Amino acid sequence: MRIVVTGGAGFIGSHLVDRLVEEGHEVVVVDNLSSGRREFVNKAAELYIRDLKESDWGVGIRGDVVFHFAANPEVRLSTTEPVVHFNENVLATFNVLEWARQTGVKSVIFASSSTVYGDAEVIPTPEEAPYKPISVYGAAKAAGEVMCATYARLYGVKCLAIRYANIIGPRLRHGVIYDFIMKLKRNPNVLEVLGDGTQRKSYLYIKDAIDATILAWKKFEEIKEPFLALNVGNLDAIKVLDIAQIVAEVLGLRPEIKLVPTTPDGRGWPGDVKYMTLSITKLMKMTGWRPTMTSGEAVRKTAEDLAKELWQTR
Repeated sequence: MRIVVTGGAGFIGSHLVDRLVEEGHEVVVVDNLSSGRREFVNKAAELYIRDLKESDWGVGIRGDVVFHFAANPEVRLSTTEPVVHFNENVLATFNVLEWARQTGVKSVIFASSSTVYGDAEVIPTPEEAPYKPISVYGAAKAAGEVMCATYARLYGVKCLAIRYANIIGPRLRHGVIYDFIMKLKRNPNVLEVLGDGTQRKSYLYIKDAIDATILAWKKFEEIKEPFLALNVGNLDAIKVLDIAQIVAEVLGLRPEIKLVPTTPDGRGWPGDVKYMTLSITKLMKMTGWRPTMTSGEAVRKTAEDLAKELWQTR
């Protein structure tokens, strides 16, 4: 197939491109390189440096399937700069769907997020749980899903929304593990942890996430449903204080850990979901997939990966 991957120079997107190339697909990467990196793009893929916020971004580009993975991933930023997330996560998604409709793309795979659930009442949280985002980032992902579902029903562009938990691994350049390493690079004696340290969430290693994504996509192409949402996450969760300890251990440090209160209820920042574990029962039953690492193992492996990428240049 000829497959277009938006955000293919970013973290999840670049790993996805690697896998698609390995499977023999013709892959087109579309990225504005605002957070993605040219060096992350597989040399066998065709790269278009385009901005999805522009309605004409897709001129001259064709594909059978599009994996829409371009987004601003900084949940915290959406609290202070909501317009950024509207433009980069809502407007961009609309423009991708319009391009898909106009060019005859048969399927869109949309990178959604566990943040669409907000503070879920049921944990592990199933796909049937309602949208209750508490961040603009989560609201933008929910809006993207609603648009995808509407385009699927109205125009026949099938859409699979994959609601990812925290995906981690090499090339990661945002999130708590990356932040901890960069903080310790600046000051190896003190590590500040935002919130009360009890925040507990699932973490999934990138190889597991890509395996799940490919299997979910292939299964989705076999069924007649116009729209489907699937959770991709782990079977367990880990506290942020435990993550801090693992990162320090991997770096061979024993810093003083300072808790930095940011909200009355101990969140990392306003809009941060404090507890998150997704139910992945539907995905496992559909595909036979299951994670090969626990959240803790994924965190340790990622800390080791990023130490090689970032720490050795300290």
